[in-house]
Amino acid sequence: MVDAGAGASANATEARARSLALLALFAGATCIGTSALWVKVSEAGPVSTAFWRVFLALPFLWAWAHASRPRGSAAAHGNPRGLLFAAGFFFAGDLAVWHWSIVLTSVANAVLLANLAPIFVTLAAWIIWRRKPAALFLAGLAAALIGVMLMVGGDFSHTSGHALLGDALGVVTAMFYAAYQLTVKKLRGNVGTARIMAVSSAVTAVILLPLALLSGEAFLPVTPTGWAKLLGLALVSHVAGQSLIAYALAHLPATLSSVGLLLQPVMAGLFAWALLGEVLSAAAIAGAVLVLIGIRVATQSERS
Repeated sequence: MVDAGAGASANATEARARSLALLALFAGATCIGTSALWVKVSEAGPVSTAFWRVFLALPFLWAWAHASRPRGSAAAHGNPRGLLFAAGFFFAGDLAVWHWSIVLTSVANAVLLANLAPIFVTLAAWIIWRRKPAALFLAGLAAALIGVMLMVGGDFSHTSGHALLGDALGVVTAMFYAAYQLTVKKLRGNVGTARIMAVSSAVTAVILLPLALLSGEAFLPVTPTGWAKLLGLALVSHVAGQSLIAYALAHLPATLSSVGLLLQPVMAGLFAWALLGEVLSAAAIAGAVLVLIGIRVATQSERS
C-alpha cells in the first residue's frame, strides 16, 4: 500500500519544482527579450555586437558545461562534431542577420518576425521528411502571415526601404533559427544542453570574428559604457536567458513552454516602448497579436 503522506509530499515537491521552472521560463524569456535593446544601443556594429555577445559569454558557458558534466562520464555516443559545427554555423547566421534586422527596423518587428521560427521548423519537416502538416497548422501559418503584413504596413509607399529590409531580415533570422533548432534537436539525444551551448557558441564566435572584421563596421566600443552594454548582452541575454530557459524546458511540458516563450516578443516590445520610445501603430499591434496567435496555433497543432 502506498503511503498517502509520502504521496502528498511527493506531489507538493513536484508542484514546487514546476512553479520554480515556470518562474525560470518567464525570467529567461524576459532576459532574452532584452537582447534587441542591447543591440540597438551598442557602440559596435551589428555583426561585431553578435561576436562580442557570444565571445564574452564563452567563459561562463564552458564553466557551466564543465560543472554539469557527470564525473567519469564517457564521451558522447557517435560523432557529434559535424552537428555541433552546423549548430554554431546556423546560430552565427541567426545572430548576424537578426542584429542587422534590429538596426534597420523596430525592435518589436525584429523580435516578432524572428519568432516565426517554429513555423519554419514545421515547414522544413514537411519538405524534407514529408511530414504533412495538419489543417490547423496551415490556419496558424495563414494568421501569422497576415499578421506580418499588418506589422510591416499595408501601404508600402509609407514604409522606408531600410525598415522593409529589416523586416525581411527578421524573417530570414527565423529561417536560420529554425535550422539551429532542428540541428540541436538531433544533438540532444547524445549531447547535453550545456555542451551544445558552449561548443556551438565557440563555433559561432569563430565564424563571426572574420565577418565582423571584414565588414568595415565598428568592431570595438569606444567608451566603458559601450563595453558594459556588450557585457550586459552576453550575461543577461545569452548566459542567464539561455540557462534559465534550458532549466525550464527540462521540467515543463513542451506545450506550456511554447506558450511561456511567447512572453519574449511581448517583453521586447514593452522594453522598446519604455526605454527607446518606439511606438507601435494600431495596425502593427493587431499584426503582432495575429503573429503570436498564429505561432501558438501552428505549434499546438503539431503537438496535439
